Amino acid sequence: MAFAQIPGMTYPNPSNDVDAWIAQLKRRETLSLRQVESLCSKVSEVLTEESNVVEVSSPVTVCGDLHGQFYDLMELFTISGEPPETNYLFMGDYVDRGYFSVQVVSLLLALKRVTLLRGNHESRLTTQVYGFYDECFATYQSGEAWKYFMEVFDCLPLTALVDDKILCMHGGLSPSLDSVDQIRVLDRFQELPHEGAMSDLLWSDPDDSGRRLGWRDNARGAGYMWGSDVSHDFTYSNNLEFVSRAHQVQDAGYNWFHDGKVITIFSAPNYCYRVGNLAGYMTVEDGTYNCYTFEAAPREFSAPIAKTMNSYFC
Repeated sequence: MAFAQIPGMTYPNPSNDVDAWIAQLKRRETLSLRQVESLCSKVSEVLTEESNVVEVSSPVTVCGDLHGQFYDLMELFTISGEPPETNYLFMGDYVDRGYFSVQVVSLLLALKRVTLLRGNHESRLTTQVYGFYDECFATYQSGEAWKYFMEVFDCLPLTALVDDKILCMHGGLSPSLDSVDQIRVLDRFQELPHEGAMSDLLWSDPDDSGRRLGWRDNARGAGYMWGSDVSHDFTYSNNLEFVSRAHQVQDAGYNWFHDGKVITIFSAPNYCYRVGNLAGYMTVEDGTYNCYTFEAAPREFSAPIAKTMNSYFC
């Protein structure tokens, strides 16, 4: 949740005009290093007061990975509405892979009516491998901005609960967690650990084989894969309708798993500028859930694909 969500808050902005920052970022112009420091400091201050489980009321538009694809984020706002008129919940992975991670994450931190959860890419180790660190260094000629963003990432909530019925996170469920209340007491204010409940929430994946039960190791090397029995038990015992998560590319932008108990939403169309997938998002209002898709927006630049492309898309 960005600090701009709080009514009447005064922004610690050198220009005293956060709307000017937003307009600047929408033109794909970066903030100054001083502005980044000020923005991140205030957002971190507000986020420290947030629960690990953010309570969100509908109507809300729920979105998945963005991965620095600035023009596609602008396309989403064009189609689904601009904040603050439209209330958004993003389930992590704002940076890495795409060209404009700095602008994407800066804009999201500054916007009103936006709830931000942490993804597995909002970590020091991952951003040093998949491009965000290099982008920050190239933009600001130092690693200072990257450090400011990492301090914010350490404060991002792990999950959100929409209308007390939909539990949202980036990755998935954990064998260490039987209840939503157990998520509330985790210590999230740290670099993302490689294992444990916090890691699982940001790394795990539903097993889509249709036959698997229980838990098994995840080929990603972090988190777990879980079967449909786990989804049914967890949603039933916590009085949830379903779990919403991101983390995996979906050709059609979104996909339902485990008899409708899990939905995966991925909001970066034509991921890495080559995959060809649609992007998806879900609207929630008055107990009704509708899923939509959109195609990649035209890009207003030409450059070779230089981002790291490892053996799997994480």
